[in-house]
Amino acid sequence: MDDNFYQKFDGRSSGSSSFSSRVLIPFISGFLGATLVVGTCFGVPTIKDKIIGIESKSQRNSSIQNNVSTGITEISLSNYSDTAIYAANKVLPSIVGISISYNVSFWGRTEEAEATGSGVIISSDGYILTNNHVVSSSDSSYFYEVSDAKSVTVSLYDSDETYEAKIIGTDEQTDLAIIKIDAENLTPAELGNSDEAKVGEFVLAVGNPLGLDTSVTSGIISALGRDVTSENGTVYHVMQTDCAINSGNSGGALVNSKGQVIGINTLKLAGNGIEGVGFAIPINDTLDIYDQLIKFGKVLRPYIGIAGSDLSENISKRYNLPVGVYVESISEDSNAKSSGLKVGDVITAINGKEIKSMDELNDIKNELSIGDKVTLKVYRNNEYIDIDIELTQMP
Repeated sequence: MDDNFYQKFDGRSSGSSSFSSRVLIPFISGFLGATLVVGTCFGVPTIKDKIIGIESKSQRNSSIQNNVSTGITEISLSNYSDTAIYAANKVLPSIVGISISYNVSFWGRTEEAEATGSGVIISSDGYILTNNHVVSSSDSSYFYEVSDAKSVTVSLYDSDETYEAKIIGTDEQTDLAIIKIDAENLTPAELGNSDEAKVGEFVLAVGNPLGLDTSVTSGIISALGRDVTSENGTVYHVMQTDCAINSGNSGGALVNSKGQVIGINTLKLAGNGIEGVGFAIPINDTLDIYDQLIKFGKVLRPYIGIAGSDLSENISKRYNLPVGVYVESISEDSNAKSSGLKVGDVITAINGKEIKSMDELNDIKNELSIGDKVTLKVYRNNEYIDIDIELTQMP
């Protein structure tokens, strides 16, 4: 097939981002004199017209004053400040700093390195939600190799005590992970409803940038429902924010004016001339994920068993094929194989819904459950046929 094909795998996808600049997954620290890209994103909650707390009638009357002599209107920012103070102080006890140690091997040498990130306490007995890339350090290239985390250490708000953490579950596809510390009577974060978030809403980003524990930055929600592609090709459905983003904020909280966590800061755009473009995973999208990570140590996803490439309009015209997903390979032990799907087939629809990419196929499939049956509309030998496949658990 054409070299321009982007290979995408069932349950995971790769491709190029629609953004001209690269989306960087925040992690932290660096080695070999070069910085290991580590980023974070933040969001921005809503500024309420109502003042958080109680203020006197005279204060309310003085919040807006007209200067008759100059014609300039003076607007008090005390309400904005009070809202930020309230939200920050409510959520800070639920935000942790995370440090990991790992080995970096290069040119026959091995050195120990450290990195930092952030996390959100979700239970009083020590379960913490963070990003997968914060605790999963393993990486390699032709000249270096980074080991899995040797240790994960958690620091709590307003405390000098640290705790060794255990990695309970990780999910690379959603970039989420659960770790746990042996502690009791912690303050779990109050989770908001990210489906109710609005563009322009005031938000805070709270985390551990550059190892500076419990740092708070502010901004607004810049956009909702963004689809961005990371450097490793994973597509994330995220909200965009202009909160200040720095290395180490990954896994931290995006907080609304009520002090509720509405997102997990995860991605940022980086490059010359780029400022204030960060992304957070909506908290509603994490609920089922972290529940499965706690129960099973992984996410149980339905599985078809194929690897495929997107057939764009241009490529389909060139090869006289329909727009859809070109099947490049099929797992030998998958139901796709036993159901009669073949390499070279072009999938154009699933359960009656037309698709143009592997991402669209996966989005529809992932809304179903293991054991459900799907009907694929397949183009083969100049005709369309239907193939029924029962979804199994992803290996």
